[in-house]
This record gives sequence, structure tokens and C-alpha cells, in this order.
Amino acid sequence: MRRVQPHQNGSSSYRDTVEEENTRLIDGLKTKISSLKTISIDIGQEVKHQNKMLHEMHDDFDSGEGILRSTMGRVVRMAKAGHNRYILYLVMFSLFVFLVTYVLMKVR
Repeated sequence: MRRVQPHQNGSSSYRDTVEEENTRLIDGLKTKISSLKTISIDIGQEVKHQNKMLHEMHDDFDSGEGILRSTMGRVVRMAKAGHNRYILYLVMFSLFVFLVTYVLMKVR
């Protein structure tokens, strides 16, 4: 932005030129501010969406934790009951499923 020099006569054409330049610069700033406002609103909406998804995941993990806890309780109860061959069957079945899954993934 140019300023009127003290030694100039302050003609109206020079002032008009400066005013036009100021108006152009102001319009440019308004455009940039509008863009920043739009971007900040979009960021805010994305943050709200991500927070909602995180809360849903937290709830899902809580319910999964409850299921896992009850399953582990059953396994511990079964182990304490002295039915060791059932535990052996369970371990062998788990290893078999893991091995089959591993082989299928390697084949693809």
C-alpha cells in the first residue's frame, strides 16, 4: 500500500489510484478470510465426526472386553476343574485354526 508523500500536491487522481489499490487489497483479504473461515468450519465438522467415531469404537471395545473377560473366566474355571484334556483339545484346535489361516494367507 502506498502512502501520500508530504511533498506531493495530493492530486485527486493519485488519491483515487491509492483508494482503488486499497479496495483491491481489501477485497483480496476478504476472499482469503472467507476461505480460511470455510476451511476452519470444515475442520471443526471433521473433528466432531472423528470424535463420534472414537466414542463408538470405545463402546465397541468395552463390549468386546466384557465378552473376552467372560470367556477367559470360563477358560480359567475349566482349567481349575481338572479337565486337562479339554484344554489340550482347545489348544490343539486353536493351533489348527491358526495354521490353516496362515497357510491360506500365504497361498493368496
